[in-house]
Amino acid sequence: MAEDMAPVRIGILGMGTVGQGTVRVLERNAEEITRRVGRELRVVHAAARNPARLEGLGLDARISSDPWAVVRDPEVDVIVEVMGGQEPALSLLLAAIAAGKHVVTANKALLAEHGNEIFAAAQAQGVMVAFEAAVAGAIPIIKAIREGLAGNRIQWLAGIINGTSNYILSQMFHAGWDFQQALAEAQRLGYAEADPGLDVDGGDAAHKITLMASIAFGIPVDFAHCHVEGIRALERTDVAYAADLGYRIKLLGIARRRADGVELRVHPTLIPHSHLLANVEGPFNAILVESDAAG
Repeated sequence: MAEDMAPVRIGILGMGTVGQGTVRVLERNAEEITRRVGRELRVVHAAARNPARLEGLGLDARISSDPWAVVRDPEVDVIVEVMGGQEPALSLLLAAIAAGKHVVTANKALLAEHGNEIFAAAQAQGVMVAFEAAVAGAIPIIKAIREGLAGNRIQWLAGIINGTSNYILSQMFHAGWDFQQALAEAQRLGYAEADPGLDVDGGDAAHKITLMASIAFGIPVDFAHCHVEGIRALERTDVAYAADLGYRIKLLGIARRRADGVELRVHPTLIPHSHLLANVEGPFNAILVESDAAG
């Protein structure tokens, strides 16, 4: 069947680490992806700030320095946005949707702040917006909530959804480091950006829990009402005292159904040391969902 059907033609906006990684995965697993999807997925156009840097990638596609050229390309069926930021990403995605193109994005900040506008535009045009990669990386939590638990009434969900902060807290616990020392090591290893504010101040986790809550509870994306507190103020003594009392400190994103609405928050949380989440170490993520049927 796949041989008889035209390939799905993909345009990629942003060819940094994530964009290049996407191309490599599509190329490396092309046969398996085609078998599962029923059609070949083919990258036909990509936008890169510096096209010369892609020469070693061996990409058999048009390369443009202007992302608008990709969005306006009539031969592109699906736009994959991995450039990040608010603008021009928002305008590019809205233009792609208006042109009838499906959209895949890993831009959690954009969706958390402009998701309602993007989803409404996609619904009006009859196209899809896929954003699994925007939340918890390789954990397919969006699909699990939207499809796997579709028959459940979800009561709450909570998770470690920022790997940078979890790595820092793990090092403060195991190595006895202070926050700055653990942050410096996270930056050296590439877990933290040069400007780590979005991670350590809780914004990244807040973007993710906002998106998960929207799917879980069927509410509009409402990032503005999420309580956000990061880990920057934590000291090694806080971690040590918590351990003495039988607890670990983890930065959690929490969304809970209440009689008067939905509770949405991100903050450092005391978790009993025997709890599953307390034992998630390093840059890894984990999410718990409580629902009426699945438990």
